[in-house]
Amino acid sequence: MKTENDILAALTEYAAKKYKSDPEYLWLKSPDAAAFRRKDNKKWFALLMTVSGRKLGLDDDSEVNIMNFKCDPLMGGSLRSKKGIFPAYHMNKNSWITVLLDGSVSIDEICGIMDMSYILAGGGKSVREGKKYWLVPANPAYYDLEQDFSRDGMINWKQTSRVAVGDEVFIYMAAPVSAVIYRCEAVETDIPYIYEGKNVSMKKIMKLKLIRRYDKEQIGRSKLRAHGVNAVRGARYMPDSLVEELKISEV
Repeated sequence: MKTENDILAALTEYAAKKYKSDPEYLWLKSPDAAAFRRKDNKKWFALLMTVSGRKLGLDDDSEVNIMNFKCDPLMGGSLRSKKGIFPAYHMNKNSWITVLLDGSVSIDEICGIMDMSYILAGGGKSVREGKKYWLVPANPAYYDLEQDFSRDGMINWKQTSRVAVGDEVFIYMAAPVSAVIYRCEAVETDIPYIYEGKNVSMKKIMKLKLIRRYDKEQIGRSKLRAHGVNAVRGARYMPDSLVEELKISEV
């Protein structure tokens, strides 16, 4: 298991390499506390501190290392339900979270949270505005999506969320695939379709157009977990940070 010093070193190196941001030690009364800023607008996207564990609600007065990150409010609840992640200490609890740096949260996952925080600190429009990005599950034991898409690049799919025409839908294939494989655009939604079967029931469907396939290594379980998605049991928003990462990598 990584030590706290290992974790701190890895996160500091990640921020320096990816965002050209080094820790700034700004407080004489808290010499170990440091802020990480964006270069463009000078806003913080991470704050390193040492606090008493009891201030996080732990039954221990021992000092622990933590980092605060900006958080998409839509993801805050699911992230705070995880071991090692808390409502933000000494900051706005609606838009920040606190991550314990004791190894209970993996370095990869913390780096994913840092990516989200960096994007949110950018001050630009959220990718959530206008077009929305959805993540929906599919079971390969029940659906042969490749065969369906091979006909004309379109499929009809059960609609259980407020997907609108023009939104993008990422389809997560359950085990044994365990990865996002298809990226689609919703070209028609809210189509009445009453169906009751052994494995699925439907009241309405949407028509999806395939726009991209991914290898299962590109957006697998570890990638989703790094962006705060621990399970895909129903339609949900795709994390802003992952959408932004995909946009950048696909340019």
